[in-house]
Amino acid sequence: MRAQRFLGYAYLAPYLIGLIIFTAIPFLTSLYLSFTSYDLMSSPQWTGLSNYTRLFTRDRTFEKSLSVTLLYVFSTVPLKLAFALFIAAILNYKIRFINIFRTAFYVPSILGGSIAIAVLWRYLFSTEGLVNMALAGLGFSAVDWFGDPTNALFTITLLRCWQFGSAMVIFLAALQSIDKSLYEAAAIDGAGKVMTFFFVTLPLLTPVIFFNLVMQMVQAFQEFNGPYIITQGGPLKYTYLLPLYIYEEAFKKFNMGYASAIAWVLFAIIMVLTLVAFWSSKKWVYYAGDKRS
Repeated sequence: MRAQRFLGYAYLAPYLIGLIIFTAIPFLTSLYLSFTSYDLMSSPQWTGLSNYTRLFTRDRTFEKSLSVTLLYVFSTVPLKLAFALFIAAILNYKIRFINIFRTAFYVPSILGGSIAIAVLWRYLFSTEGLVNMALAGLGFSAVDWFGDPTNALFTITLLRCWQFGSAMVIFLAALQSIDKSLYEAAAIDGAGKVMTFFFVTLPLLTPVIFFNLVMQMVQAFQEFNGPYIITQGGPLKYTYLLPLYIYEEAFKKFNMGYASAIAWVLFAIIMVLTLVAFWSSKKWVYYAGDKRS
């Protein structure tokens, strides 16, 4: 018995060691650094709440970055989930070569977050890129996708929504698990496809919608590659998301303490919104076997 228990701990040891070294220690270190002034060249100097005080009272860049980040998250997440559900519903039909289509639609999720795709996206939407060439072919004038603040944010939002494959696969699996007898019963009651979708399919998908909502929200708050490579946070910081701000403070200005404070504020925002999502899920997420009045 003791040998089996020791063997179990031995199997867990590599994971636990990695968790402590690469997650727990950096996690706690960043919390400590957020209360210090630290530039990598000298020892951290304890400054108490000065970083947080500066952040919330004097830092206009943080205010701008926070507002842009919230706008980005609250626009990309619903659009991405809606599009993923729409494509999943289409791919749920049994037609020839359907597996090829499913694979093709999943590929952007694998490639979308890469640096290469961000570079390609920047080329596609450049002044002389393929998008403007297509618009010119249709008789429209070229659009300054990166010079106009609204267009720049739309461009990186579009890149995020294009990476819908992972959410789509989860939706598709959930759609295929729905009992077909429910659709038959709805048809007998005279419900059309639209009514069936909103009153049968959608309620049964709420657990999956909730899962995708939380996961996509957390990922959107951490978006870095696209804005950094495509717009570098411009123009006028209209795509200057908080991860970019953290990166520049930490690795360009070497304000590690201040960057840690921004990171912890971002972490707090994600935690609060996640807790709100879990609290609200009691009111709109349906689980089979639930007994609700």
